[in-house]
Amino acid sequence: QVQLAESGGGLVQAGGSLRLSCAASGRTLATFAMGWFRQAPGKEREFVAAIRWSDGDTYYADSMKGRFTISRVFTKNAVYLQMNSLKPEDTAVYYCAASIHVITAQAMGSAYAYDYWGQGTQVTVSS
Repeated sequence: QVQLAESGGGLVQAGGSLRLSCAASGRTLATFAMGWFRQAPGKEREFVAAIRWSDGDTYYADSMKGRFTISRVFTKNAVYLQMNSLKPEDTAVYYCAASIHVITAQAMGSAYAYDYWGQGTQVTVSS
């Protein structure tokens, strides 16, 4: 089992920045990839970004490229999401996810590929 705990959400004005953190505990040595997804009210869960744990390869949803950056720190078993130039449409609950199974590059953006999920952290961007 892997436990995930997100933090860093909050209220920010449009154009501002936030850095989300996700701390992993438990069976972290088995982690293959970690990702961030988000879900706005009334909408389906949406892929944001993912990172392959072993080599740090990153994957982004097209709409997030250039604004969001995912990173990881081995020694802390943590993954981060730096979000810049935030827009009101970025308002959502952001979830951290982890997979202990191999995920192809094509599947990195699929929520079904991930085994464990955090509780989520709310990000609200005001206009």
